[in-house]
Formats: sequence, C-alpha cells, structure tokens
Amino acid sequence: MKKLIFATALSFVGLTAMANVGTTELNMDETTVVVAQDFEEISVSDVPEAVTAAVAKDYPTAKVAKAYKNDQDQYKLDLTLEDGTSGSVYADAEGNWIEM
Repeated sequence: MKKLIFATALSFVGLTAMANVGTTELNMDETTVVVAQDFEEISVSDVPEAVTAAVAKDYPTAKVAKAYKNDQDQYKLDLTLEDGTSGSVYADAEGNWIEM
C-alpha cells in the first residue's frame, strides 16, 4: 500500500513538473502593442527624422513607398526592398518600432 501511494505521488509530481516545460514569457520591453489603427496618409517627407533614421539603420536597402500617421503620432510605413519585396512597419515619433 505504501508503494502504491508513493508511486501515485511521484507520478503526480512528475506530470506537474513536465506541464511547465516550454512556457514562454511575454517581454513587453522590446515592443509596444498599439490599439489605435486609424492612420491617414501623409507625405513621406513629413515623416520625422528619428523614424527615417530607424528605417535606414534597420532596413538599409528599403525605400519608404507610403507613409501614414494616426492621432497618437504613430507611423505606418510601407517599405519596398531592393529585391522587390514589400511590407509595412510601425514606429512611434521617436523611431521606436511598435507592433500592431
């Protein structure tokens, strides 16, 4: 009987320990999640220098095709790379990347 209780307790501990393997933590220091998405198109020349510097640093082969701005001074940039691929990135007025 002692062996049965011991085996049951040991298997319970083993299963609960395995349940926590692979749990990831969300690191909110790297990106900022933004809720507002009401962007209006602006001229590419109206994008702040900090944002264009961030694009030049992180995407050196990219060109800003279109730029958009919302009420919270956040920018959506449509980028085109030299190889023809394109995509959108989001940044705040200080040039920090944000996730939408």
